[in-house]
Amino acid sequence: MTEIPKSHPRYASLVLRERLVEGYRAGVVVPQGLIAHGRGEMFDYVLGERTTTEARTASRAAAAMFLKAKRPVISVNGNVAALCPKDVVRLSKVSESKMEVSLFHRTDLRVSKIKAILEKNGAKDVLGFLPDARIPGLEHMRGLCSKEGICSADAVLVPLEDGDRTEALVKMGKKVIAIDLNPMSRTSRAATVTIVDELTRAIPELIKNVEDLEGDPKAIKLAIERYDRDENLSQTMKRMAENLEGLSSE
Repeated sequence: MTEIPKSHPRYASLVLRERLVEGYRAGVVVPQGLIAHGRGEMFDYVLGERTTTEARTASRAAAAMFLKAKRPVISVNGNVAALCPKDVVRLSKVSESKMEVSLFHRTDLRVSKIKAILEKNGAKDVLGFLPDARIPGLEHMRGLCSKEGICSADAVLVPLEDGDRTEALVKMGKKVIAIDLNPMSRTSRAATVTIVDELTRAIPELIKNVEDLEGDPKAIKLAIERYDRDENLSQTMKRMAENLEGLSSE
C-alpha cells in the first residue's frame, strides 16, 4: 500500500482507495467496483463524510431487524471484502448471521479469494462457492445463491448492492437491509431499511447497535417503530441539499 501521511486532509478517503486498489490487484475487486466506490465518495462529500442522525436511526432499526430474524444472512461482494473484512465478520458473529459471497461479476476464483479473506479474518462456513438456488426474476449470475443462505434467509444485509437484486429479494418476502450512500438509488428506495452511510462507518455502527439491543425486546420493538424509510431518506436528502447550499454560499 502506498504510504499516506496521516496529516493529509484526505487521509481516511485515500486509505480506502488504496485498500480497493490492493483488492483489485489481488483479483478480489473488479474495475466496476472501483467506479462504484468513486460514485459513492461523491455522495459522501455531500453528506458531510460523517454518520448522520438519520443513518444512526436506520442502523438501530437494521440491528433490531437482524436480531428479530431467525435466519439472517450477510451478503458479501469484492468491495466489502477489500474494505472491511474484519468488521463484517465480527458483525456476523455478534448477530449470529451466516455469510454468503454474492457477485455480479462472478468467477469461481473471485469467490474463493473472497471466501479466503473472510476466513482469514475469522469467518467459518462461508457460503456461496457452490450455489444451489436462484433468486426468482434474476437471469444473470447475480441471481445465483445458496439454499442454506440467502435463499432461505428471512433478513438479508446487502452492503453496496444492485437495485434489481434488492427488489427481487424484497419480492421474495425478505427483510432487506441496504447500506448505500445514494438515497435516490433503486436500492435505497426498495430496501426495507436503508442506511445512508459509508460502509466502513456503517458496519461498526451496526455492530454497536446489535450489541446494545441484544436481549432487550422492548428496545428492539421501539427501534423498528421509530424508523420510517421514506421519511428517513427524505430527511437525508434535505441534509445533503443544505450542505450543498452552505458550500455554495461560502
